[in-house]
Amino acid sequence: MNMGKESENVEFKKTTGEMKEAMVSIASILNKHGIGTLYFGVKPNGDIMGQDVSESSLRDVSRSVYESIKPQIYPAITEEVLEDRHLIKVEFSGDEQPYSANGKYYIRTADEDREITPIELKNIFIANAYKEKWEHTLTDYSIRKVDAKAIKSFCVNAIAAGRLPDGKYTTAAILKRFNLAEEERLNNAGAYMFGNMHPIPLKMGIFATDEKLTILDMVDCEDNIFNLLQIAENYILKNIRWRAEIGLDREDIPEIPVAVIRELIANSFAHAQYNTLTNHEICIHPGFISFYSPGEYASDYTPSEYVKKNVPSSLRNATISKLLYLNKSIEKFGSGFKRIDSLCKDAGLKYSFDFLKNGFLFKVYRKNLPGPENVTVDVTRNVTLNKSEQLVLDILQIHPEYTRADLAASISKTTRTVQRILNSLRDKKVIERVGSDKTGYWKIL
Repeated sequence: MNMGKESENVEFKKTTGEMKEAMVSIASILNKHGIGTLYFGVKPNGDIMGQDVSESSLRDVSRSVYESIKPQIYPAITEEVLEDRHLIKVEFSGDEQPYSANGKYYIRTADEDREITPIELKNIFIANAYKEKWEHTLTDYSIRKVDAKAIKSFCVNAIAAGRLPDGKYTTAAILKRFNLAEEERLNNAGAYMFGNMHPIPLKMGIFATDEKLTILDMVDCEDNIFNLLQIAENYILKNIRWRAEIGLDREDIPEIPVAVIRELIANSFAHAQYNTLTNHEICIHPGFISFYSPGEYASDYTPSEYVKKNVPSSLRNATISKLLYLNKSIEKFGSGFKRIDSLCKDAGLKYSFDFLKNGFLFKVYRKNLPGPENVTVDVTRNVTLNKSEQLVLDILQIHPEYTRADLAASISKTTRTVQRILNSLRDKKVIERVGSDKTGYWKIL
């Protein structure tokens, strides 16, 4: 009989003579998944070879776990008989990561155990402390430092969505109902969701290329999560392409569905880690729009697994996530990636994601883009621009007051080169100068 292959949460050992290695596997599986099973009496390839099992051998395993694994766990250690061969089965679980085996820390990768690096260990400690305490930690802000208008809008949205019972809710009632304050002080969940002290920075920008080099526009804003949801959505919808479909009524349709944009923004705030050194970012490039959320990816399951399987959700910020669900900013816990995948497929859009060192990056790729070298501005006049001319025109559409020096700094060219570009744009009757060189501006024709 063969028991199959080892995995990230199943380990085989031939005999209890591999006790030390078994403890390493238990610790590494706990640190990766929090739950697992180990068998003594099975070869690495899954073939059952059997193991002498007695009260003494079971006690040896129990004692080894007690002495080796810290913090303490309490596994179920039992004897199993398969095809007349005796095995020792060890089932274990724990949620007090990180776990060590004989003073060292390990992590599971596929069916192997490797020692955790100092940086990885530090991140585990930080993440664990964050998970347990952050939302409920009291701030120095009193309950009067809340955005009453935001709370009122939240109630309207939640009631309209059928996720909050109809009624009249005061600010104090909402803070109490969702445990957002204590001792007349806001906790982190309350302050970040509804605080009026602008607790969260958000950087949004438009770039001329798919690299973060030439900036066409940059906005730095600070507010609470509730208000930033709308601020971010408005900025994206204002700066992407729309098409009109004419039927009985005219319908304006964005290149990326609004539901996708809302889901990505909401999930970015729901799953972020708010005590890191990086901040939320939304970048609009010609080829894609990226959404960056600070903090390591919050789940043991990949986005692809959420799309293909029904796996449990992992809530880093449970209170904030609940409020976003009630507000109908997110539809259902654990369904965000599945919903985004479905909507993108319906719209013919591709996406990708990256697990970065300090955060999670999600990209939605735009389509029907003009070619990289020449862009037709006005087909009725057959006016085309090269890449540099298009960059300058894009900047002037947002910043018509820019001087040659401003433009040169923006596109990393000399002022002489910029002047040649401006002359060409004027010759093509795309722009004209209004007013003096110092106080005037560029008019787009």
